[in-house]
Amino acid sequence: MNAATPMKRCLLAVGVLLGLTSVACGKQTPEEVESEAVVPVRTAAAEKGTIRGLVHATGLVTPAPGAELVVTAPEGARIAEIPRGEGDSVQRGDVLVRFEIPGSAAEVDRQAAEVQRAQAAVANATANHTRARDLFARGVAARKEVEDAERQIADAQAALAQAEASLKAAQTVATRSVVHATFDGLVAKRSHNPGDVVEASASDPVLRVIDPHRLEIVASIPLTEVTRVALGASARLTGQLAGGSEIALKVVSRPSAVDPGTATIPMRLAFVRPTNLPAGAPVQVDIDAEKHADAILVPDSAIVREGEETAVFVAADNKAARRAVRTGLSDGMHTEILSGVMAGDQVIVEGQAGLPDGAAITTAKPEGEAPAKEEK
Repeated sequence: MNAATPMKRCLLAVGVLLGLTSVACGKQTPEEVESEAVVPVRTAAAEKGTIRGLVHATGLVTPAPGAELVVTAPEGARIAEIPRGEGDSVQRGDVLVRFEIPGSAAEVDRQAAEVQRAQAAVANATANHTRARDLFARGVAARKEVEDAERQIADAQAALAQAEASLKAAQTVATRSVVHATFDGLVAKRSHNPGDVVEASASDPVLRVIDPHRLEIVASIPLTEVTRVALGASARLTGQLAGGSEIALKVVSRPSAVDPGTATIPMRLAFVRPTNLPAGAPVQVDIDAEKHADAILVPDSAIVREGEETAVFVAADNKAARRAVRTGLSDGMHTEILSGVMAGDQVIVEGQAGLPDGAAITTAKPEGEAPAKEEK
C-alpha cells in the first residue's frame, strides 16, 4: 500500500467537513426565519375627541311609588271573596278581597249602644243643669247645685266624645273587611283562595295589584361608582330584554343607604316612555357618567391587557412597537388614553394577539380611509 494514502484520506475528510460547515453557515436558523416573518395587521389612528363614561349596573323592573297595592288582612280573618285571579285587570273601586272578621259587626253594635247611652247622659245632665239654674234664680237652690250640674254636663259630654271615637274605630275595622282597588291595574299575584284563614301580617299577603303603566327600574349601583352618577342622568337598557332597540331611562333618585350585606346602593331609574316589560324582570343598564373633552381616544379593540399591565401596539416604519399605556374612561367603543399614545399614532386594532415587540408588520388601510380609485 502507498504510504501517501492515509495522508490523502485525511485531507479528503477535512475537505468534506469544511464543505458541510460552509453549507450549514449559509442556512438560516428557525429563529431567524421566524423573526423575519411579516405579520398582517389592521390599524386605526388615535384621535382627540369627547368621551362619556358609563356605569354598568344590574336591576329589577318594579312598580313606581303608588303603583303597587299589597292586600293583607286587617286582623286574623277568613277570606269570604276574591273576585279576581292573577293577570286579571281591575279598575279603581273594584272589590278585591272581602274578609269575614269575627266580632267586627258585634263591636260596631256595642259601640253604637255606648254612644246612645252617652247621649242620654248628656241630655239628662243638661236638664238637671237647667232645673238647678231655675231654682237658683228663684232663691230655692244654692249656687253649689248649679256648679255640680255644670260638672255633670262636662263629664257626660266627655264620655259621649269617647264613645263616638270608639264607634268610629269599630266602624273603620268593619270597613277594612272589604278592600277596594285604589287604581286601575292588574293582579300580579294571588296567594290565597276563598275560605282560607289569614293572619294580619306582611308575611302573609293575600293579593298584589300593580299598575303596569307605571314601572321603573331599581338598579344596584356599586359603592365605588355612586359618586359618578348624578340625579337626572340619562341611561339606557342593555342586554336581551332591550330587544335590539334603545330603551331610554333617567335617574330619578339620589343614593340613600347601602343594601345590607352588599356593597351596592339602590337607585331608581324611570322609563322615558311607557314599556311593556314585566314587573320583576332582571335587567342590565348603562348610566351616563362624567364627560371628558379633548381626550385621546383609541378603539377598544386596540387595548391589550397582560396581567396588571395595559398596552397598545403602534405601527411605525413597518414595525410593531409595544407601548404601555394608562387608560381612563371607556364607553364600550372607545377608550381614553392618559399616557403612552399621542393623537395621530396608528394603533394596531387587529392582528396584535401574540405579537412580539418590534415584529415586522404589513398594514391594511387605516379605518376611515377611502380606497383608491382604480385607473381606467
